Amino acid sequence: MKKQKVGFPETALRDASQSLIATRLSYDKMEPILETMDKAGYYSCEVWGGATFDVCLRFLNEDPWERLRKIRAHMPNTKLQMLLRGQNLLGYKHYPDDVVEYFVQKSIANGIDVIRIFDALNDIRNLETAINAAKKEGGAHVQVAMSFTTGDVFTDEYFVNYAKQIADAGADSICIKDMAALLTPYRAESLVKALKKAVDLPIQLHTHYTSGLASMCLMKAVEAGCDVIDTAMSPLALGTSHAPTE
Repeated sequence: MKKQKVGFPETALRDASQSLIATRLSYDKMEPILETMDKAGYYSCEVWGGATFDVCLRFLNEDPWERLRKIRAHMPNTKLQMLLRGQNLLGYKHYPDDVVEYFVQKSIANGIDVIRIFDALNDIRNLETAINAAKKEGGAHVQVAMSFTTGDVFTDEYFVNYAKQIADAGADSICIKDMAALLTPYRAESLVKALKKAVDLPIQLHTHYTSGLASMCLMKAVEAGCDVIDTAMSPLALGTSHAPTE
């Protein structure tokens, strides 16, 4: 039996700190560990996007672009990942297409390798400009995340149909983005199986520990064929963060 290789993106430098300490992890606190992290063999490290841009400017007195360039310099061997809110970029409103295109271009130019793009409404129209802009740059991995939620409408079939739209839009991989920790272990299993059957793209699972089920969800997802699972090193894991990397 062939062993399945599972990738581990490290979220401590972005989503884990955003979830537990409101993204107040300043660059000077990160810098001493960056070169060690670069040698760990992570699938990727999530270091930018989400609320980091906002918090750098409003609370930490940092230039978010300079932060990205510094991290890139200290982590030359690791793919750097960001979270992009589709047409909202890193803000809280929709921006014009030309702004989206230029922002994506500059994100890649300043060191981003993996762009995870999502829309809270799972509306592919809000993602197309960002996807196309990232593909145009070449070399960047374009991942589209589906926002997971529950309700009568949100069946495995619903997410399969969305996954097909994502594949048609040109994404390189798909992420199940369980930001509210609503996923349960056996639902994770059935959803991953359905997605793997429907589309020929790597499947990644991003789930938070808020409900206490994240580790079990990750295990059942991997058993179902999930390719990559998001985790956070233990000092910034659990609670509203992610399952511990260890």
